[in-house]
Amino acid sequence: MDESELEAAARWGTPRYPYDRHLTEGHNPFLRERRRAFRIFREFIRGFRAFHTIGPCATVYGSARFKEEHRYYKLTRDLGQRLARAGFVVMTGGGPGVMEAANRGAKEAGGMSVGCNIELPREEQHNAYLDRWVEFRYFFVRKVMLIKYSYAFFGMPGGFGTMDEVFETATLVQTGKIAAFPMVLLGTDYWQPLFDFIRSSMLAEGTINEDEYLPLMLTDDLDEAIDFAVQGAEHNLGARLKPL
Repeated sequence: MDESELEAAARWGTPRYPYDRHLTEGHNPFLRERRRAFRIFREFIRGFRAFHTIGPCATVYGSARFKEEHRYYKLTRDLGQRLARAGFVVMTGGGPGVMEAANRGAKEAGGMSVGCNIELPREEQHNAYLDRWVEFRYFFVRKVMLIKYSYAFFGMPGGFGTMDEVFETATLVQTGKIAAFPMVLLGTDYWQPLFDFIRSSMLAEGTINEDEYLPLMLTDDLDEAIDFAVQGAEHNLGARLKPL
């Protein structure tokens, strides 16, 4: 990359490696596509190998941009502690901000903390509170890993990436591609407008059904959130949690 491309990458999150963009740029020579397919396959294998032996996970989504003094960082750190004590392995995207807070809380409680890191030009150096992590080049491989080993999902306030992860998980539940895992959004002042939109527009217009909306919980009460996750994971999905 020349200097202008590097500047654009830092500003807009363009991949550091130009060949990453080729995956979605239409036709490429077949041999190149085949090499890319093998590279993607290797990423899946690395993830399967790293996480195959860990216990039931709870995945925490959220922004990489909140600092240690922010109230959402503190809330997520407390969440990580409580999830670990309930017997979950805490899984995040492995980066800073909310992800760091969840992993940090899990470590402080004596639980296991894992991360699925992503290569980005300005963010996402893995945080210091991970027992195990894998770095991925492709977002879609990373998202599979964040879902595959988890029995509960927690959405903390975040940006486009968090919205993408939360709604992809909700879509997989809606379409029956995964079981009806408990999903909790923490931070009512942040998420309430989204819930209002779901009720007033999506439900009202029939683009989703009432039963597709029910697995989502919106709360600020961590006790309620943990109880919901444990109930769903153990009694509805058969997870074997070992509280600390």
